[in-house]
Amino acid sequence: MEKELKVSAIKNGTAIDRIPSNVLFKVINILGLQNCENQITFGMNLDSKKLGKKAIIKVTDRFFTPDEVNRIALIAPMAKLNIIRNYEVVEKREVEVPEITENILKCINPKCITNHENIKTKFRKVSSEPLEMQCCYCEKYIDHEHFEMINN
Repeated sequence: MEKELKVSAIKNGTAIDRIPSNVLFKVINILGLQNCENQITFGMNLDSKKLGKKAIIKVTDRFFTPDEVNRIALIAPMAKLNIIRNYEVVEKREVEVPEITENILKCINPKCITNHENIKTKFRKVSSEPLEMQCCYCEKYIDHEHFEMINN
């Protein structure tokens, strides 16, 4: 079976795989990659057995923090991180939406205290399929389609 590399290999860094193509630019935005000085390669609408079409991002010499991984999980819950060292994948991790997120999502309830006071937002995961979170302050439910990230 012939293998074809559609997105070039990187020596060291992180590849984010299995991103739904329709959220590629959201992932780039929430990670602030548009301001990153490292080499970034991405592919979109690549064939995928699991997703039909997928996107991939490769960032040279960058390894994501737990907070960044949580952000990825909220936008692309099926994504997989591949840690690359010396052109070899040394670790594969599936992202996982945490049970509690703090200061990542903005509450969509205009009356929520987090939108009027200097209080960090806090959400708990209500369900995974479909992904839904609940504000721990006003108890408003937010589904995956209405997530708004806080820019740090």
